This record gives sequence, structure tokens and C-alpha cells, in this order.
Amino acid sequence: MKTIKTSDLRPGMRFDKPVYIDGENLLVPPGIPLKEKDIERLIKWDIQEVQTDGSIITGVDEEKDSEEYKKLSLPENEEYAQIYLKTIEGVSEIFNDIKMENEVYHTRIDDLISQLMNVIRENTNEVIQLTLVDLPSVDKFTASAVNCMILSVVIGMNLKFVSHRLIQLATAALLHDVGMLKIPETILFKKEKLTSEEYKQMKMHTIHTYKIISQFLKYPEEIASIALQHHERWDGKGYPRGLRGNDILLPARIISVADAYEAMVRERPYRNSMIGYNAMKEILNDNGRRFDPRVLKAFLKSMGIYPIGSIVQLNNSSVGRVVENHPEAPLRPKLELIIDEYGDRYAEKEVIDLLSKKNLFIVKAVDYRNIES
Repeated sequence: MKTIKTSDLRPGMRFDKPVYIDGENLLVPPGIPLKEKDIERLIKWDIQEVQTDGSIITGVDEEKDSEEYKKLSLPENEEYAQIYLKTIEGVSEIFNDIKMENEVYHTRIDDLISQLMNVIRENTNEVIQLTLVDLPSVDKFTASAVNCMILSVVIGMNLKFVSHRLIQLATAALLHDVGMLKIPETILFKKEKLTSEEYKQMKMHTIHTYKIISQFLKYPEEIASIALQHHERWDGKGYPRGLRGNDILLPARIISVADAYEAMVRERPYRNSMIGYNAMKEILNDNGRRFDPRVLKAFLKSMGIYPIGSIVQLNNSSVGRVVENHPEAPLRPKLELIIDEYGDRYAEKEVIDLLSKKNLFIVKAVDYRNIES
């Protein structure tokens, strides 16, 4: 590996191969720009140099690179969107500290969760939409954890969880995959199918998660147990203990659904992301194998057949984003129109309710990356 001095790093630098600390701890994945805070952390930790097999990517068109961000139009001035971004940033710092085994007081986590939960309660539909925004400048692992927390809390709210149980659920959901920080990068970023031995190592992340939550972060046993069980299955064929049905803690069953959906819509090294509608169809076709039917019902009621944030095409060829669902009429949600029937983008926000627009109906869900600029 080549060595690069920390003093030579600049915000916005990108490399075509991963950049590591001490040759093994990932600093940034390939293609992801270095942030000022990444460099500040290196200086804070007194790390003089980093390593990579790659080279600096030159000639990057920042405007083109953020095209997907713009297509889903993350609000720039809405307070809830800024809190969402700040939560991802704060959790990313915490995960880095956990990985480096720096002391972490769980009050840092509690404060971030409390602030975001208030936003979820007050702006539920808007925050759900943020979980489908693919931001190129944020850490994907951290964003997935925050999104899983949001979706879990929404399901918990639908199931009428009381406040303290909702906080337990949110905490376990945010930290459910923290044990992945202990899995070798060669396994995490492998594009090919894992070997049986690699898969065994990957499955150990639930045990690592339990230990980090209970021993390192010193959270109560119940929160650690919820996170431990998020890969258990309704039919008893999950891991690590092969628990079945109601023997699995209800919050763990909720996280299982939220995590599966989030994984389907988020791009992974080994396959492309699925759009929200296809992900929802896949989950609803479970037939009592992986997921608790009661939780699935609550998830569907919360998200709709076309999940909030999904991009859909109407029978007049216009394109819109789902912003609100009607539980009694899941095929006729409210839409924010993006492109009109002539192929032109709307200059100003326009929302229509398909429940009252009887002449319009959804033809299909579309991948936002295929929308022409």
C-alpha cells in the first residue's frame, strides 16, 4: 500500500480504492470524498499518515456527482432535514470512536436519538421520505443505521409503543449492526458470494453487537438483547439462537422488517438497490417465513403499497413522489409532482391527491435514477 501524509489530505479528495488507517481500519470507501471532519479526526488522533492501493480521482464533476441527491430534492432549509443530516454525522463520529475503541458515553447517542425522535413524531411522512434519499457525501453504513431507526420507530408508533419502549426500540435499531465494525473489510466489501467460513464470520456481528451495546456502551441488557435478535426469523431458521415466533422480542421483530426494507432500497456492493415498491412487494411476499405478520401489517399501514418517498409514473406519463398514503386506499396516495405529462420539470411544488383525482392512477413505480434531468 502507498502511504499518504495526513498533512497532504484535503477535503473533497477521492480515491479509486479504499483509504485505511493503520492499513486495516477503513477511513473512506472508494469514490467517497474526504470530509473536513475526517481529516480533523486524524489530526485529533495524532495519525500522521494513511494507506491506500488507489490513486486520487481527478476531474470529478461535483454537480453531476450529486445528481441523485438533487433528483430527490432534500430540503435545504427544513429543520427536520438538517437534524437528519446532523444525526448521520454525529452517529458516524460515534461509530468511528467505537471502532477505534475510544471511550463513548451513551449520553451522546441518547441525545441524538431524542432529537431525531421528536422530528419523527412531528414530521413523520417527511422524515420517511429522507430514508430514500441517496446522498453521495454521507457514510452509507451510518445512513443505513439511522434509516433503520426511523423506520423502526414509525412501525413502533403504529403499534402504539409507549414512550420508554419506543426509546429502547430506537436505540437498538440505531445500534443493531454496530458489530459489523468488528468484521474484516475484505468480507464487508466483497462483491462475490461469501465462502461458508466468511459467512460464519459475518454472522458473528450479532454477538459483537451484543457485547458492544452491553459491555462497551453499558446499555441495559434488554436493548442489547433486542439488537442481538434482529436476525432471528419468525419460522425459527434465523441466528444466532434459532428463536421462533413470539420467543423473539417484539422490538427485534420490528427491526428485522425495517432492516430488510432498508437493505433492499440501499445500494450494496453485490447488487443494485431496489426501488421502494419492489422492496415492499418482496417483503409482503414473505408468507410467514422471516417476519411477524403483525409487524408486516403495521409496516404496510405505515408505508403503503407505494412507500412514502417512492417515485411513480401516472397514466398521463407524469411522474411524482409519494408524500402521503391513505391506509383505506393504498393505491391512491398523495403525490408531489416532479415531471409533467410533457416531460418538463415542475418549477414550483405541486401536490395532488389521487383519492380525489379519479381520472389519474399509478401505472408503475420507477427508479429515480432513470428520470431524465
